[in-house]
Amino acid sequence: MADGFNPAGVWAPNGRAFSQGVVQGPGEVVHVTGQVAWDEHGEVVGAGDAEAQMEKSIDNVRLILAAVGGRLDDIVSMTIYFLRREDLPAIQRVRSRHFAAGSAPASVLIQVPGLVLPEFLVELVPIAAIPQERFTRPESW
Repeated sequence: MADGFNPAGVWAPNGRAFSQGVVQGPGEVVHVTGQVAWDEHGEVVGAGDAEAQMEKSIDNVRLILAAVGGRLDDIVSMTIYFLRREDLPAIQRVRSRHFAAGSAPASVLIQVPGLVLPEFLVELVPIAAIPQERFTRPESW
């Protein structure tokens, strides 16, 4: 589990789901490929809807981490690429539903002019540290 902290003297998250710093505990570090709103058949989920795309992207991350014994609260850092500034409230809502204060990952939000397909509005790139006692080797190895 990520051990997040928000020290005095630094701007506060003000209820947003991220930590200013995260201490990575012992365990296996898992770098996840950028996740977009593709379902298992390669179909785009939530075209035009950043909130739906954020949910699907997080669901994809959840499935990837679960394959090696991980959970969302093992994420220590996440970069979020997004297209439209007006989607930030939706992105933050979804992030708040899945990450609790005190264990939320360190986070970077980067507005970009485009992603791999024009239908995509958001892409997540997380890094997780899965405790050794839960880590299992992936079946595909």
